[in-house]
Amino acid sequence: MFDIKVKICGLRDAASLEMALDAGADYVGLVFFPPSPRHLSLAAGRSLAEQVSGRAQKVALLVDPSDSQIEDVMAAVDPQLVQLHGSESPARVAALKQRWGLPIIKAIKVASRADVTAADAFGGSADMILFDAKPPKGADRPGGHGTTFDWAILAGFGPRFGRSAWMLSGGLHPGNVGEAIRATGAAAVDVSSGVETAPGIKDGTLVRAFIAAARAA
Repeated sequence: MFDIKVKICGLRDAASLEMALDAGADYVGLVFFPPSPRHLSLAAGRSLAEQVSGRAQKVALLVDPSDSQIEDVMAAVDPQLVQLHGSESPARVAALKQRWGLPIIKAIKVASRADVTAADAFGGSADMILFDAKPPKGADRPGGHGTTFDWAILAGFGPRFGRSAWMLSGGLHPGNVGEAIRATGAAAVDVSSGVETAPGIKDGTLVRAFIAAARAA
């Protein structure tokens, strides 16, 4: 049986992080992007990073970050992975990977098959692709909107990159994550709004239910 990996993203406080860790999350995502309701200050990020203490992989999420912003986040959080969720080019991803020597997750915003094929350009720079739904028109942030996309358009992607080299996101919740895994063959899933009662407010029951449903798939 393939071990499904689960990332709980957008954790904002010690209690929510502890819930995710206790539930068995493989990755915990800390967001550093001011427009997001899940944004953390550097001080808050440092405190949460210390709480993780090796119990999960720390992922620092940034959107089109400057070199100085990345440097500040690295110093505060010391993440195991960096997630780039903006319009970063393959060259930018490669440069950041070379500079910091950390695995990079590159988010690809999906609405059509053409968006999926755009991931090919990152084959030599990103360590993992994260497929997320394209944000609604006029949105002020690139993710965390709770919207899905047609999973069928991912058909054939996995064999080219390897099953463990990509992650599924976008509108996942405890009620549909099992179906999503079976439909796409995803080896890893990412959730934020799907385990919240309000933007940025994680619910322990939903977190545990999501992880259980993903692992059961």
